[in-house]
Amino acid sequence: MVGQNQRKTFLKAMLYLLPALVIIALFVVWPMFHTLRMSFYEDFNIFNKTGEGFGLSSYIWVLQDPTFHKALLNTFIYAIVTVPVSIMIALAIAILLNSGIRGSKFFQTAYFLPYVTNAIAIGLAFRFIFHSEFGVFNKFLAVFGIDAINWLTDPDWAMPTLCIFGVWSALAFKIVIFLAGLQGIDPQLYQAARIDEAGKWKMFTSITLPQLGPILAYQFVIATINAFKAYNEVVGLFGDDGPLHSAITMVYYMYDKFYNANKYTIAAASGVIMFLIIMVFTFIQLRMSNRRADQ
Repeated sequence: MVGQNQRKTFLKAMLYLLPALVIIALFVVWPMFHTLRMSFYEDFNIFNKTGEGFGLSSYIWVLQDPTFHKALLNTFIYAIVTVPVSIMIALAIAILLNSGIRGSKFFQTAYFLPYVTNAIAIGLAFRFIFHSEFGVFNKFLAVFGIDAINWLTDPDWAMPTLCIFGVWSALAFKIVIFLAGLQGIDPQLYQAARIDEAGKWKMFTSITLPQLGPILAYQFVIATINAFKAYNEVVGLFGDDGPLHSAITMVYYMYDKFYNANKYTIAAASGVIMFLIIMVFTFIQLRMSNRRADQ
């Protein structure tokens, strides 16, 4: 009788999950399988789904391509800079908003606006901000006697510009998540710390950070995945992959090979490589967060 009830419960649960499972199978599992299959061909016809030259030639070509090396390096730089910086800034802003300052609701809305605004539209606005002649950044630097910087046209400044934009555009979602975490911390913990005459820094390191541990781990994982998928930020800011391909990322590399160069197997192989890199980084971060939780 118990087994029969469990079977009915399982079948009912699967019936509710069926629409979601069908959508995931069609738009996630099948494209991933098809991309993996396509990456092992030297040439592939996307119309009749047939390929020629089965093997690892596409992977070898990608791994020997200097442009892919540049895209891989830029993506790593972008992730290494934007992930920790955006998390630290977002945490600081969330703590400030959670402290009950005047107009906190207004600032919460203002900080969340970039998350619901298209990245391309924001990038167009930042093109004006970074403009070498009348941009806001250069006007600000001129106050201190610093010469104008060609943020969008100088290859040496393309990645710093992209990282600045990436940090700003990534703040909204992180602030909201941190605010939810801060509001879930028991106020009695802080009251007990004040009775013990603990300072603000001591309360931050001994209460806030440990309580936000799972949220910090989540933020790092999601931020890293999003950083490796950077594409809208590049196109929104530069319109392409930057001066002399100086801001090319792995996703833009895939887009360029697939839509511009019509090298479908190369794009598929680079996508599989990016997937494996993201999977390794995610696994490492989850293992590190689990070890901290066990301590």
